Amino acid sequence: MTQPSAARLAVRQNASAILDDLRTFAAIPSISTLSEHRPDIVRASEWLADKMKNQVRLNNVQILPTGGAPIVYGEWLENPSQLTVLVYGHYDVQPVDPLNEWRTPPFEPTQVGDNLHARGISDMKGQVWSFLSALGALQANGGIPVNVKVLVEGEEEIGSPHLAKFIAAHKDLLKADFSLNADMGIVDPNTPSLVYGLRGLAYFELWVHGAKSDLHSGLFGGVVHNPAQVLAELIAGMHDAQGRVTLPGFYEKVRTLAEDERAELARMPISEEQLLRTAANPPQFYGEAGYTSFERMGARPTLEINGLYSGFIGEGSKTVLPAKAMAKISMRLVPYQKGADIRPMLEAYLQANAPASVHWQLIEHVHSDPVLTSRDSAPVQAAISALESVFSMHPIFRLEGGSVPVVSVMQDVLGIDSVMMGFALPDDAVHAPNEKLHVPTFLRGIEVFIEFFQNIRK
Repeated sequence: MTQPSAARLAVRQNASAILDDLRTFAAIPSISTLSEHRPDIVRASEWLADKMKNQVRLNNVQILPTGGAPIVYGEWLENPSQLTVLVYGHYDVQPVDPLNEWRTPPFEPTQVGDNLHARGISDMKGQVWSFLSALGALQANGGIPVNVKVLVEGEEEIGSPHLAKFIAAHKDLLKADFSLNADMGIVDPNTPSLVYGLRGLAYFELWVHGAKSDLHSGLFGGVVHNPAQVLAELIAGMHDAQGRVTLPGFYEKVRTLAEDERAELARMPISEEQLLRTAANPPQFYGEAGYTSFERMGARPTLEINGLYSGFIGEGSKTVLPAKAMAKISMRLVPYQKGADIRPMLEAYLQANAPASVHWQLIEHVHSDPVLTSRDSAPVQAAISALESVFSMHPIFRLEGGSVPVVSVMQDVLGIDSVMMGFALPDDAVHAPNEKLHVPTFLRGIEVFIEFFQNIRK
C-alpha cells in the first residue's frame, strides 16, 4: 500500500481545525425557502468567499448576483497544460420543521459520538467544506495540481430557479472540461459508491376550490361537494393497485434498466431490514411491482404527495365544509422523461377526473430533467482510483433517487458531464429533524477529493 500524500497527512493532523470551521459554517441558518433568512443567505455567501480567498487561496473570488441568492465563485488556473474541473456545491439548507422533533438545536452544531448534528451539515455544507478542505490541503502542500473553478450556489433547496440563466450568461467564466458534483453520498461508511444517474423533478401545487368561503357542515354537507374529498379522490386515483402512476403517457419515455445495471444495484450491501431502519422504520416498503427497493429508489419514476392543506387543522373540532383544499405534488423522473412534458399529463388527468362541481388550479413550481452519465470516462476512472485508494475497495455504481438540477444544466448549457461523488450517508436524516454528518466518513471524503484532484492530472 502506498504511503498517503503530504496533503492527506495534513488533513489528519488538522482535523480539529477543519471541524471547527465546519461548525461555524453550519451555524449560519441559510434557509433559502424562507424570506426572513435572506440576511443569513448573504452571511453564508460572505463566509464562503472569505474562506475561499484567504484560506484555500483561490483567485478571482467573487460573490455574484443572480436575481436571487448570490453565487460564490473562485478559481485556480495556474496549470495551463492540465484539465479544468468545475466544482459544484450549494450553501443553502432546508427549513427545520418540525422543530420539536430535534434532539439538539438545529443551528448549534452538536457532536454525539461520531456524528455532528445540524441542519445542512450533510446536505450539503459538509460536502462543500470537504472539497474546499481538500483544495486547501493541496494548496499548502505543493499546490493544486490541476485547474479548478468553484461554483457554490444558494438556491438548490428551492430548485435552483436562477442557476440556468446564470450559467448561460457566464459560459466563458465557467468553461471547463468536466464538473465535479459533490452533492452525493455513499452506501455506508465502509462501502464507497459513485452515482451515474439522477432523477429529474417536476413539482406542483394543486388547488381545488368549491364555495367562496367555508360552510357549516351540518347545513351544507351532502349538498355542496367538499373540495377536500374531491382532492383526496383525485390523489387516490393517481396510482393504480400495482403502485404505477396513472397519468396518461407517464411511462412512454421511461428508460429500461439493462441487466448489468440490475446486477450492479443488487450488489448494494444493505438488507431490506437495514433499509427500513434508514427510512425511519415504516411497517414495510411500498412501490411499483416488479422492482427491488434499490431499483425503485433510482431507476423508476414516482409521484408523491409532499403536503396537504384544507379546512380546520387546529386542535379540537370545528365542523366546517372547507372552501378549498391543496396538495403539493412532486414527481421524480428518470431518463428519458422530460420535466416539461409532465404538466400536460397532469392537466389531462385532472380534466378527465375532476368533477364539474368544483374548479381546480395547477401551479408549477419547478421542473428539471433526469441525468445519465458515462461510467467509462477518464474523470470517472480517476474517481474510482481515488475511492479505492482511501477505502481499499472498488466502488459500487448506483442511480441516485434525488434531483440535482445543475447536472442537467451543465450538460445542456456548458456541454460537460459531471463526476458525481460525495460522502453523505443514507441515515444522515437529510431534510428531516436531527440531520447529521458522520465525522470519520467526512474526513475520509476529504482524502478522496485530494486523491481525485491528483489523479486527473494529464
